[in-house]
Amino acid sequence: MALKIRMTRGGAKKRPFYRIVVADIRCPRDGRFIEKLGTFNPMVPDDHPQRLKLDVERVKHWLGVGALPSERVAKFLGKLGLREMPKWNETPKQSAPRAKTQERLKAAAEKAAAAPAAPAA
Repeated sequence: MALKIRMTRGGAKKRPFYRIVVADIRCPRDGRFIEKLGTFNPMVPDDHPQRLKLDVERVKHWLGVGALPSERVAKFLGKLGLREMPKWNETPKQSAPRAKTQERLKAAAEKAAAAPAAPAA
């Protein structure tokens, strides 16, 4: 059975609250889980103690058993020092211009740099 440490969503509309749980990867996001490990409340400030609460001993146990954390939970664990910090792609690939557009922009920049500055009249 493949296990995942992930978040399940709760709370009201536009007021999210997440439980951090261990679940089988085949179960739905908010479905059945094996054990609740903590909570995450994104509605409070970053430095508030109620923002992220984790049972560190149980997290270590489940990581030792072979449970894999989701990307967001891996980031939480990296901040707590329980795992290495995952690489986080801040700028998505889809926002970059296409290859031909990048080539055209590069050629235009080279052409502008190579052209001598015209004297002021």
